[in-house]
Amino acid sequence: MTRTAARYLPLLLLAVAWELAARLNIISSLALPPLSSVATAWVDLIKDGELIDNGGASLYRAFAGLFLAIIVGGGLGMAMARVRLLDVFINPLVELFYPLPKSALIPVTVLWLGFGDGSKILLIFLGCMIPVTIGAYNGARGSDHALVWSARSMGASPIRMMWDVVMPSALPELLNGIRTALALAFILLVSSELIVSQKGFGYLIGYLGSTGSYEGMYAVVLTVAFLGFAADRIYQLLMQWLLRWRE
Repeated sequence: MTRTAARYLPLLLLAVAWELAARLNIISSLALPPLSSVATAWVDLIKDGELIDNGGASLYRAFAGLFLAIIVGGGLGMAMARVRLLDVFINPLVELFYPLPKSALIPVTVLWLGFGDGSKILLIFLGCMIPVTIGAYNGARGSDHALVWSARSMGASPIRMMWDVVMPSALPELLNGIRTALALAFILLVSSELIVSQKGFGYLIGYLGSTGSYEGMYAVVLTVAFLGFAADRIYQLLMQWLLRWRE
């Protein structure tokens, strides 16, 4: 409990500094409303249902895109590591799109699928697939060759060898790639909703900011931050559980 308290002490100190800076007019309350006012606005948004309604739409888009990225990217990365032809043709594409700012794809996805959920899910899928693919590829390439050769000599089918030998070896790197993709999903989600959306966290942030409801705007921003923080902590616990066999 002491370690946990010490770990989250900086967040408490930040909250106190925020409140004092606004109350003592060190920073203009127009630019940074007091944290207590932000908390009040957060409760009002919950009561009105706006935060829950828009949040549900955002979380659906984020996790739908992330799920597709894990399935496609994980399978593609491991297949690239085991099939030379796929590696030759697809690896250059991965290297090309890796440094590309993913937000640059927002106009493209809107042009293809319009302003609804589809364009947001596609954007998150395309952006998150790259780190997942790279993680799966690096993990599968690091598989113990002796185990692979032993599985082949014992007559294991390619699918069985992939599942029983390559997958456990690739799992740590794959999970790290998914963790990167999880953070990227929230970034891409809010970025796309700020620009082209009529619903979601990003839309709500832009709407409240444009109408001068800065307390509510900060409340939504903090909601996204804490949801991302909670998702990362839960995912770390899942990683520890999935990797228990390595101990």
